[in-house]
Amino acid sequence: MSRSTTTARLLPGGPVADQILAEVAGDVRALRAAGVNPSLATVLVGDDDASAGYIRIKQRQAADLGFASPHVHLPASASQADLHAVLADFSADGSVHGVLVQHPIPAHLDYDRALEVLAPDKDVDGMHPVNMGRLALGLPGPLPCTPAGIEALLAYHGVPVAGREVVILGRGATLGRPLAMLLAQKRPTANAAVTVVHTGVADWPRYTRRAEILVAAAGVPGIVRPEHVRPGAVVVGGGVRYEGRRLLPDVDESCAEVAGAITPRVGGVGPTTVAMLFRNAVRAAGRAVRP
Repeated sequence: MSRSTTTARLLPGGPVADQILAEVAGDVRALRAAGVNPSLATVLVGDDDASAGYIRIKQRQAADLGFASPHVHLPASASQADLHAVLADFSADGSVHGVLVQHPIPAHLDYDRALEVLAPDKDVDGMHPVNMGRLALGLPGPLPCTPAGIEALLAYHGVPVAGREVVILGRGATLGRPLAMLLAQKRPTANAAVTVVHTGVADWPRYTRRAEILVAAAGVPGIVRPEHVRPGAVVVGGGVRYEGRRLLPDVDESCAEVAGAITPRVGGVGPTTVAMLFRNAVRAAGRAVRP
C-alpha cells in the first residue's frame, strides 16, 4: 500500500463547537424570555486537580451561555449514599434542568449505580441506561456527547456519511457502541454501514484498512498508524488517554500522510463533546416550557 505524499485536510472541532454553542446561547435567551432560567448543576467528588479544572471550565462556559450552575463538592471520603443523596436532590429540584457528575470519581464509588439515581432527562452526558435504550430504539432523548459531537463534526466539514463504510475501533459504552447506533440511524448525516471492531480481534487492521471513515475509539495511545488506514480515508481520533494533563490520542500524527482528512491531535473531538453537553442541557430546560 503506497502512502500519499500530501497532508490530510484537518477537521478541527472548534468551529463546530462555536456554531453549536451559538445556537445554545440563542435558546437560553429565548427560554429566559419565557420565564425559564436554564440550570446545569455540577457534582465533583474528591480533590483531583484535573477534574476540578474541568468543572471550572464548564462552569465558566455555563456562565457565558447564561446558565445557572449550582455546584456540590463532596469529599473524597464520601459514601455511595452521600453521592446518591445529592443526585436525588437535584433530580427532584424543578429549578435544575441538567446534572453533570465529573468523571472519574474515587475508586470506592460506583459511577453507574449513581447514574441510575439521576432523572434520565437531566442526564446531560446521555449515559443513563434509559437514554442508552432510547438511542438504541431511535427515540428522542439526551445523546452521548462524544458520539453526537463526532456526527456533528463530520456534517459541519461536509464529510458524507450516508451509504459509506464506517469502521469504529473500540466498543466502549461511552463512544464505540453508542456511535455505531447513532451513525446507523436513518438520516442524512448518518445512515452508514457501520462495523465495530476492537483490540480483542487479532486482525483488526484488516477492518480499518477498508474503512472510508475510520473512528479510533480504543483509548490506546498511538494504536492507529498509517499502515492501518486506507489511503484517502477520513480519520477521526475519538479515543484518548491522559498522562497527567498531557493528552495521548489513539491516532498517530503520521496518519495525516495517508488520510484524506483527519482530526487534529488537539482541538478535534474534544470541543464538540463539551458543546453537545450544553445542547443536552438547554434541551432539558426547554422541556420545562414544552414538556
